[in-house]
Amino acid sequence: MSTPPSSTQRESRLLEAFVQMADTLVDDYDIAEMLHQLAQYCVRLLNAAAAGLLLSDQRGGLQVMASSSEQTRLLELFQIQANEGPCLDCVRTGEPVHVPDLTEMTGRWPSFAPEALHEGFAAVYAIPLRLRQDTIGALNLFNTGPGPLPAADVEVARALADTATIGILQERAIRRGEVLTEQLQTALNNRIAIEQAKGVLAYAANLDMDRAFQALRSYSRNHNIRLTEIAHRLVTGTLTPADIVATGGPA
Repeated sequence: MSTPPSSTQRESRLLEAFVQMADTLVDDYDIAEMLHQLAQYCVRLLNAAAAGLLLSDQRGGLQVMASSSEQTRLLELFQIQANEGPCLDCVRTGEPVHVPDLTEMTGRWPSFAPEALHEGFAAVYAIPLRLRQDTIGALNLFNTGPGPLPAADVEVARALADTATIGILQERAIRRGEVLTEQLQTALNNRIAIEQAKGVLAYAANLDMDRAFQALRSYSRNHNIRLTEIAHRLVTGTLTPADIVATGGPA
């Protein structure tokens, strides 16, 4: 376990940590790097020997996203493979899991507890990454000696986890928004192509716009080709108006 920082050092490092985490809310950032920094801050600022972080992959599974050491990463992977442990319980319930003495948890976690003890850890604390009812992961803090995590450290860990959660959810929302925007733009582009195709067909075949549209739809259904694809072909010249209006014309 690292030497605890002095009060002045702790205050300075806390300020640095929260400034860094807050930057994720207003600037472009790398989630993996941000979560790695979160794990490092937990070791530097709290009474913890190691830290690890599991994040939901939005398909119901959990992935190890960050750890303060390779040993911790492997232990977190072991949790997932064994399907038991404090982090998994934390994510499932959305509540913190505090275990001051892992020797008392072999019944609850028959695989994880012995493995953690074998790796030299005696206590573990899991804190949910949660925004209201949405739990997206958990932060694990490990200690090499038994005993409770000081209340002040618990509060700092929760604040760091909450800040990280907001940043992660914001990034996901932005990504979803970009996907929706892209889908909307595609739909608009397709609609423009259909309108252009209607105009081409109406002019070439001397049809009104409604009849031109019906002809496009009929050709689409008869040839089992999407309407937007028919429109694009007609607009780009790979399909002619005569093809559309001719019975049994080529696709």
